[in-house]
Amino acid sequence: MGLDLESLSEATSGAIGALASTTILYPLDTCKTKYQAEVRAHHQQKYRNISDVLWEAISNRQVLSLYQGLGTKNVQSFISQFLYFYGYSFFKRLYLEKSGNKTIGTKANLLIAAAAGACTIIVTMPLDTVSSKMQTSEFGKSKGFWKTLSENSWSEAFDGLGISLLLTSNPSIQYTVFDQLKQRLLKRKLSKKTGTESSREALSALSAFMLGAVSKCVATCLTYPAIRCKVKIQAAESDEDGSKEAQKEQKTVSAALNAIWKREGLHGFYKGLQAQILKTVLSSALLLMIKEKITKTTWVLMLILKRYLFATNPRLKNV
Repeated sequence: MGLDLESLSEATSGAIGALASTTILYPLDTCKTKYQAEVRAHHQQKYRNISDVLWEAISNRQVLSLYQGLGTKNVQSFISQFLYFYGYSFFKRLYLEKSGNKTIGTKANLLIAAAAGACTIIVTMPLDTVSSKMQTSEFGKSKGFWKTLSENSWSEAFDGLGISLLLTSNPSIQYTVFDQLKQRLLKRKLSKKTGTESSREALSALSAFMLGAVSKCVATCLTYPAIRCKVKIQAAESDEDGSKEAQKEQKTVSAALNAIWKREGLHGFYKGLQAQILKTVLSSALLLMIKEKITKTTWVLMLILKRYLFATNPRLKNV
């Protein structure tokens, strides 16, 4: 079986896009996560909106603390996006080969995206949990990755795994919407040019950005209550007034749902939705824009690397 260069180039370009978008938007992500993690009665809330988190960092001269946990988040983003895009591209190509279809339908796309997402989450969950704890800790008091990880058991590193697996529907919806919109746009563009299709045809930067924004907005609105619960579960340890018992109880989906409902009501399930949309839409749009623009370059580099490896070691042709 030969090297799957298409899946590898998709994974590499997606991971590079994730690394860039995560780094650029990380302060916004920190503000959003701290705001989402807070669950108190309305009159006791420390943060009224994400700008309060930003002003707290500025007033305490802890602006650099907005980057606490950036290294961990970057590693998690790079690995998760690489695995996701590789799995998504590989499963999609396998499906098309086995089914004999030229295009993939919405249902099959959702299932493939969910399978790729589930595999990714199981591998990267400890990194996701640790980065959330680092982001929601007090400004200037964030512990390093190894210290944060060592203070918790391996089972605690997988806090929120169940709801995270449920949230595979988020990227599934996102990339399905993106792929369907992309196929329609490229079909229209190619039919005007030559009347043929090309698997290597890429969207323009603006088109990729806009489609990425629309697809992520749809996915975020549909799955936001689960996103809020996940952040609350992972950051339970960071509550200022939380006892050890309360922290353990908060690490279940039912307890997180109950706490939000009792203290904030129905509106609480959508607290921070605007911030989530702003951050994730910008992040996903940047990621997909960068990915679309470097995919061709990555493909060429992969071909060059493959030829070089085969030239230096002919036995690799059988790999």
